[in-house]
Amino acid sequence: MIVWLNGTFGSGKTTTARELTGLLGARVFDPEYVGYLLRVPFPEPEGDFQDLDLWRPLVVETLARVHAHTGGPLVAPQTILVERYAREIFDGLSARGITVHHFVLHANRDELLRRIEADEPSIRQWRLDHLDAYEKALPWLKKSGTVLDTVDTPPTEVARTISAAVN
Repeated sequence: MIVWLNGTFGSGKTTTARELTGLLGARVFDPEYVGYLLRVPFPEPEGDFQDLDLWRPLVVETLARVHAHTGGPLVAPQTILVERYAREIFDGLSARGITVHHFVLHANRDELLRRIEADEPSIRQWRLDHLDAYEKALPWLKKSGTVLDTVDTPPTEVARTISAAVN
């Protein structure tokens, strides 16, 4: 199985992913690295590397091969705010016989602003610029994934909740 941790920047995906590895005997594989590889031969589109048509099938192929190689669960902490992109990836993995559990780590705007303002300055503005897109995506995210509020719940507890849900 693959546990996909979605949610906007500052919602706790990376920290929760680290906590989940011990609980699930899993490895973290961040699909963002596939995007980093594509930045060299292909200039980044206006939005981001997720807009490259090549990114999504390469994420499916890479995750499927890493999953087959490790023989165990993977945790994928990656924000995806475009429903079509998520469907393409999740359906592609499902077609290969891999179950995807989609969780959306959520925090309200005030909490996200507080967390993002505490980030290092080099990434702060980019994260702030994506808050509106996250809020616009919330309706489909709520239908597609299990939403977990991270405002008053520490990452260790969020990870325990996810672990219990997938086991």
